[in-house]
Amino acid sequence: MAQMFAASPANNLPDVPNYNTCPTTQIHVVKSENGARQLVSMRWGFLPSWYDTPTDGPLLINARAETIAEKPAFRKACRERRCLIPVTGYYEWTKDEAGKRWPWYIHSDETIALAGIWQDWQGGEETHRTCAVVTIGANETMSAVHHRMPVPIAQQDWGKWLGEDGHGAASLMTQAPEAYFSFYPVDPKVNSNRSSGPDLIEPFDAIDDDPAPLLI
Repeated sequence: MAQMFAASPANNLPDVPNYNTCPTTQIHVVKSENGARQLVSMRWGFLPSWYDTPTDGPLLINARAETIAEKPAFRKACRERRCLIPVTGYYEWTKDEAGKRWPWYIHSDETIALAGIWQDWQGGEETHRTCAVVTIGANETMSAVHHRMPVPIAQQDWGKWLGEDGHGAASLMTQAPEAYFSFYPVDPKVNSNRSSGPDLIEPFDAIDDDPAPLLI
């Protein structure tokens, strides 16, 4: 990842691969300061400066592109502290007619760098470097699974999103092309944060006594 993003790696990067990354865990993030890119570890779960503790308010893992420049929690980070969050894919869930939650693995043939924002937080002697994923309304393809989707940043736009290439980052908060993401069902065991391993992203066929996953 350091080579891919031309970034200097920190010494405290989390172990990868992680096939079941959950909110509040440490993830790889690319940020840029004074034109120099760094690959660093951040807590997935943005902490506004006014939180007294990490659990003082809602868990902010996503930031809506439509309101990011207006929300007090995000507006300064949106202007000054944008980042890229590299992933190989992510999960989303639907429910069948019986109310059972079915996970889907969403991925791309291209390198996925999600738009993100970050913030350093300090409360007493506790400090965290935190981030959130920027989301937008789903395109037609992805609306079959969920009404929202993360914003992927194309490689040629990495510098613009990181603030290295001047202004214009707001124009990048758009839907991915229809063919960018594809998805398939995976084993419901990913619903547990204790599950791990590469089998979590293997295609899954519903067993006979379970209904087939329905997109509702």
